[in-house]
Amino acid sequence: MALLLGLVMGVAVFGVVAAIRMMRSGTPLPADLALALEIGSTRVSAGGSAVDRLGMRFAPLVLRLMGRAAVDRKRRQIDLAGHPGGLTVDRYAARRAVYGVFGLWTALFFVIADFPLFALFGLAFGAFAADATIWQGVRERREVIDRTLPDFLDVLAVVVSAGLSFRQALDRVSARYQGPWADEIQITLRQMDMGVSRREAFDALRRRNDSEPVNQFVTALQQGEELGAPIADTLVQIAHDMRRTDAQNARRRAARAIPKATLATLVFMVPATMIIIVTGMILGSGTDFGEVLGR
Repeated sequence: MALLLGLVMGVAVFGVVAAIRMMRSGTPLPADLALALEIGSTRVSAGGSAVDRLGMRFAPLVLRLMGRAAVDRKRRQIDLAGHPGGLTVDRYAARRAVYGVFGLWTALFFVIADFPLFALFGLAFGAFAADATIWQGVRERREVIDRTLPDFLDVLAVVVSAGLSFRQALDRVSARYQGPWADEIQITLRQMDMGVSRREAFDALRRRNDSEPVNQFVTALQQGEELGAPIADTLVQIAHDMRRTDAQNARRRAARAIPKATLATLVFMVPATMIIIVTGMILGSGTDFGEVLGR
């Protein structure tokens, strides 16, 4: 056992030394990976940047092992997450390599130490740590967009009613907002400036966002354009429908939360309260448990 433990520690020390030498070495990276390493460097944390630099040399191997289809799916997930912290596919592959090796070392250490449960935690960390940021980013970004979109459409309808064109109104209103939805509108406007038709630009907007309100917005906007409906009335109706749908979803979430709260109360709070009450009554009665038990 001691020999195996010493072997694991030796491998770990060798890996750390090799990693430090790789980080300090001047081996040039491919141009695309070097660029990916610098994308979002002003937003990534110091720890994340160190992990990226440590694993970037293994990123091509990870991407090849993943396969083209899996890489394309992961790229779409990163797009839906809004590239949190400057995350790219290459950065994801680098972090997956580092976290995977760390998870394997941790699992091996705990297996030798006879802690199999902790070994499973180590394997789970290595397998899912790189994806946790993406999952969280997708959920938070969707919530922010869903919350921002109705108010954005109300303001946009007012500006359009004031006489500005739809293109100018989008530019004017999005400049007053911050966050993922304003960024998405700016991307759409830049695509339109480059010659992309409005329909294609908004179709791309829908593909970049896995959000039902965004889908409703693009669909209603295109249908209103085809039918010749006034754009301001269309925007007001879209915002009204979104708020009504959001209220319905809130009532559904509340209805699902009531049984969960009731179950938690019955399982945890009621027994705990009864134990406290009974214990207080027994202690307050001054009963001599020695005499009761015949001791």
